Amino acid sequence: MRHGKKDNHLSRTHSHREAMLQNMASSLILHKRIETTVAKAKELRKFVEPILTRAKDDTFQNRRIVFQSLHDKETMKELFGTVADKIASRPGGYTRIIKLGNRLGDNADTCLIELVDFNELLLAAAAEKTAATATKTRRSRRGSGAKATDAAAPVAAAEVVEAPVAEAEVVEEAPVVEASAAEEAPAQDEQITPSDSSDEPKEA
Repeated sequence: MRHGKKDNHLSRTHSHREAMLQNMASSLILHKRIETTVAKAKELRKFVEPILTRAKDDTFQNRRIVFQSLHDKETMKELFGTVADKIASRPGGYTRIIKLGNRLGDNADTCLIELVDFNELLLAAAAEKTAATATKTRRSRRGSGAKATDAAAPVAAAEVVEAPVAEAEVVEEAPVVEASAAEEAPAQDEQITPSDSSDEPKEA
């Protein structure tokens, strides 16, 4: 019985499985991204992440242990050189699995497995996201300044409102003067007309 044994044998013998994982780990370290099935990628992740953790501490003993797993000098150079420098500050989780769908031949689930620190597109997107969140926090800090401008705005608005009121008063005064002039003019006419009427009977 195989109780508690969760490793996927991948339908291979032990030696075949180990050789396949060694080759896949070497390809991943050299090319930074490989395409495979989801089942193989999950087993490769368990195989390669302890190797990457050892590579961060470049000692003779770690190099010996890693070489026992990889059996490839070119991969060792790349691992303890470029890759170790990139992953030095990462405390784990060096790989990412991106599912691609099913392939046509056998309908197997395929995916990309890649080293997280070497995907420039996703790193740029993450940098943009952090920059966007930084600008959002700045906007929230500017909220107090916005409140101050809002408080000053009603005062300015009140001043602007007062000016049209003064203009309206001036406009209202002008018609009053005209009306008084118009009232005075008929009064003078009325005074003239009675005198004319009085003059006419005298002439008669």
